[in-house]
Amino acid sequence: MKHPLIRAALAAAVLSTLPAVASADMSIEERLKAMETRMNALEAENQSLKRQLKTTEQKVEATSEQVEKAAGKPTGGMASWAERTRIGGYGELHYNNLEGKGGASDKDEFDLHRFVLFLGHTFNERTRFFSELEVEHSIAGEGKKGEVELEQAYVEYDFTPNQRGKAGLFLLPVGILNEIHEPPTFYGVERNSVEKDIIPATWWAGGAAMSGQLGDSLSYDFAIHEGLATSAAKSYKPRDGRQKTSEANGKNLAYTGRLKWTGLPGVEIAGSIQHQSDITQGLDASAGSANLYELHGIYNKGPFALKALYAQWNLDGSGPASIGANKQNGWYVEPSYKLSEQWGVFARYSLWDNKAGDTIGSKKKQIDTGVSFKPHPDVVFKADYQKQHNDDGKNQNGFNLGVGYQF
Repeated sequence: MKHPLIRAALAAAVLSTLPAVASADMSIEERLKAMETRMNALEAENQSLKRQLKTTEQKVEATSEQVEKAAGKPTGGMASWAERTRIGGYGELHYNNLEGKGGASDKDEFDLHRFVLFLGHTFNERTRFFSELEVEHSIAGEGKKGEVELEQAYVEYDFTPNQRGKAGLFLLPVGILNEIHEPPTFYGVERNSVEKDIIPATWWAGGAAMSGQLGDSLSYDFAIHEGLATSAAKSYKPRDGRQKTSEANGKNLAYTGRLKWTGLPGVEIAGSIQHQSDITQGLDASAGSANLYELHGIYNKGPFALKALYAQWNLDGSGPASIGANKQNGWYVEPSYKLSEQWGVFARYSLWDNKAGDTIGSKKKQIDTGVSFKPHPDVVFKADYQKQHNDDGKNQNGFNLGVGYQF
């Protein structure tokens, strides 16, 4: 049955023809047949228009899909894959001109310290992959000074909007520099010695982690991962014990947790704790468990910024105690000031000791002052002067120059 409105419209159209029909010398039967013929013709025309309209809509939809593909919108296939895959990286070239005193060596060299590439991919709105591949000191291989290192390669999954987990190879949540260490993000040509020799950045490990929000201003991180594998031959230094997930000994795992508070604008206060039951992976009976404690604060107010960090290792066992390595600690404070959007100046005082448990003086002290110029927020030129006052009298004093980028 035809829709009443369509019927009415057709009837009106037919009635409009009645004067012409009525003027002819026709019988009533002939006039009704003519009316029916006219109505059938109009119905056929209506169906034809509907088919044309449907065809036009299909063409518009097809054209819209082609436009979206040309614009790179996610309509499936290669365009969607490319949009969900990201590349990036960073790098830095250093020039060090240092004069050695008290038995320390001179240093006068150029070094492409790092060349790093990022590669990431988003599988869907809750699952993603991230990786970081680095070449250090320009050339790697047998007899060369450089290294090729995979510093990150993990899959991350959002359990809820505020809770996520990851598994694979990742940077540990400790300190200021360990997770964010691209050249334009920090002052000074070289990374500070406290986070390098005590924490020790850059520090990555294989394992699994959870992180998320505990409120509007409080976040947490917790990771279970491979531990360190240091020894007496390495003076039990944490930096020399990094296994870098290269056939890493997993006999004694490590556990790292962090809390971070950002309840005031421009303020970050965070603390990390790590525990490992055996820092030598069972290879040294005279050593045992180790604990790392780290606390830092960051304050930003207009052009002024202040960073401060303290870190300490406590190592059990007679082996570390015999050389004073049972306690290793350090701290630094760094004020800085932005003269403009491009120019910034800083000063840093650092003190650290990898044999703080020994009565013999082994402290290392360094003062750095310098300037940074950013022609673009992701490009930086740096210059600084360092002055050391080490207890053993072996000091390296001089200036450093650097250029760095990130994208």
